[in-house]
Order: sequence, then structure tokens, then C-alpha cells
Amino acid sequence: MLKAVVFDLDGVITDSAEYHYEAWSIIAKELGISFDKDYNEKLKGVSRMESLNLILDNGPGRYSMSEDKKNEIATKKNEIYKELIKKITPDDLLPGILPSLKALREKGIKVALASVSKNAPFIINRLGVKDYFDYIADAAKIERSKPFPDIFLDCINSLGVAPNDAIGVEDAEAGIAAIKAAGMKAVGVGSSAQMHEADVILGSTSELSMEVFEKLIS
Repeated sequence: MLKAVVFDLDGVITDSAEYHYEAWSIIAKELGISFDKDYNEKLKGVSRMESLNLILDNGPGRYSMSEDKKNEIATKKNEIYKELIKKITPDDLLPGILPSLKALREKGIKVALASVSKNAPFIINRLGVKDYFDYIADAAKIERSKPFPDIFLDCINSLGVAPNDAIGVEDAEAGIAAIKAAGMKAVGVGSSAQMHEADVILGSTSELSMEVFEKLIS
């Protein structure tokens, strides 16, 4: 029986991924490291420090950089990002998200947010949809990032829902792997090549509906 839906944030609720890309582009340029949108795809669904390590893997000097220096760079990236996301408004909700959140609320289905972004609560507030979420995972307290299932397990455990009664919605391959590892059904938003492990693949969030959710778990 469907009891909960757990959403990712970037690329699902809103496209704040573009702001991440802008911020990392500034950092990469300062470090003299090549970085473009194709390489940025590797950063989807992973933590800030993991993203930095991936960027450093694309350039020189990664082995000589201290953890303190990495933390300094990651903090700087986050400060740039926080300035950029101040521009977010409810108009930045992706198509189909608000109707889906409203429909889930009307049906009494619990809703959670499983984002590795420590800025997720701020973004949800800016989007004006905080009241639709019963739980927002605290990324700072999640030991292992996606593709490990920790953040999705945290969400459903906090909601008091069993994995087979819950659905996760993701747009990243690592996120889909995390949902499946948690024992949940997965809705993938994106190309079939990247979302091949999902139980249902949608071309965009505009295709989300109660019918999609209820067909997966009835």
C-alpha cells in the first residue's frame, strides 16, 4: 500500500543544479581545472566534498592538497552557491511538482525530501512548498551519500513507513541506485540510458501523477 513518496531536490523539485554548476565553474576556473556541463553530470546526486574530489580528479595537484584546503574550497563554493540561490522563487518549481504534492497531501500520503544538499531547507522555503513535506533529511547527519541507501532509509524510517510501501523520485543514476538499495520502488526522471534501473522512467516531471505512483504500489 502506498504510504510515502520521497523526492530528490535538484532536477526533480527544482533545477537548482544549474546554480551548483555555476558555482563549481567559478571554483574550477580559479584552480585552473577544465570543467564543463558534460563533466558536471558526474557530480549529480553526490555530496559537496565528493563533488570537489571529482573536480580535482580532472586536474593536477589533487594528491598534495590538504583536507583543510579542500574544506576551505568547498566552503567557498557553498558561499557562492548560497548567493546564487537567493534568486529562487516559487516560479522555479519544475512542471508537475506542485500538483503532485497537492494530490499526495489530499490522499494522506506522506512526503519527504532526500537531498544531499545542506541548503535544501532554505531552497524548499524559497520555493514556498515547505508545508507539503512531512520530513526533510538533514544531509549533515547522513553518513554515506548516494548511491548508498542511507538518506532514503532515514526518510522512510523517520516517517514510520516500510520500504515496500514507499516510492523514491530521482533524476540521477546514483539516486536511483540508492532508492533500489533501500528496497523502495523508483521513479526515474530523465533518459532511459541513465534511468535504466528505475521501475518507471519519465521524460520530465510534468508526467508525474498519482496514477504513476499508485500503479507502482497498490
